[in-house]
Amino acid sequence: MKTLVIAEHNGEKLSAATLSVIDAAKKLGRDIDLLVASNSSSNVLEVAKAVEGVSTVLDFSHEKFENEIAEDIAACVVSVKDSYDFFLASSSTSGKNNLPRAAALLDIQQISEVTEILDDKTFKKPIYAGSCIATVQSTQEKNALTIRTTSFEKASASGGTASVEKKDVPDSGSRKSGFVKNELTVSDRPELTAADIVVSGGRGMQNGENFALLEAVATKLNAAVGASRAAVDSGFVPNDYQVGQTGKSVAPNLYIAVGISGAIQHLAGMKDSKTIVAINKDEEAPIFKVADYGLVADLFEALPDLESKL
Repeated sequence: MKTLVIAEHNGEKLSAATLSVIDAAKKLGRDIDLLVASNSSSNVLEVAKAVEGVSTVLDFSHEKFENEIAEDIAACVVSVKDSYDFFLASSSTSGKNNLPRAAALLDIQQISEVTEILDDKTFKKPIYAGSCIATVQSTQEKNALTIRTTSFEKASASGGTASVEKKDVPDSGSRKSGFVKNELTVSDRPELTAADIVVSGGRGMQNGENFALLEAVATKLNAAVGASRAAVDSGFVPNDYQVGQTGKSVAPNLYIAVGISGAIQHLAGMKDSKTIVAINKDEEAPIFKVADYGLVADLFEALPDLESKL
């Protein structure tokens, strides 16, 4: 039996998260197939079959996949279920949307946010907002896993020689949901979960206009801009900026936290960063306990000074 990875893509290339899921799949010791659901004009199949470690790319092509609906993706997974005993997706918004539905249709219990694969039945995952790590063992014949991609390397996007197998697109039945529209943030900056450097602001930024100070620093560093949940809930920035347990998980080489106290929910989404820098005027802020470098200072003085020296 084999492992099936559900691909995330934009029609042209695979997401970095999918490459990390493939790396995690290798640790299960089985052949890896990649499920690619795309519209007929997509070029992603050429990219997918070149990924190192993938045996076969399952090509589900149909115009309805131009906009991803969980019912459609889950139906594809179920249609090939007999050939696989593992079903993997990233713990991104897309993976959290698609895999639980597929797991329910397969009548299996999903194991979420896996950070380490000890063997093909034993996994590690964070609990209590990342304050503890649980080791769990599955007794199921088939398993569905969402992967915390910041805990794994990325499979090489070249050197692979996978075959492409055309699949019939199944009927997803009477859907109770449908695509309405996408509201995407257009930015010249690196994508938050793939950025090498992330600069994040918290409630200490006081308002959305002050995020311009972060933007200036991020421009000099070619960094992505993130935010804590407190900043998002206060309306300072859009929801897709959010880093944390209920936002995005990031693991850049450099994470700069500005005006962020360091609540455990935020730490859960960025604690795997290689180097953490914190700027906060409260020297007792919890963020300093995880920071490699800490500056106790007023951010409204520190940020312009930092920007001028970069």
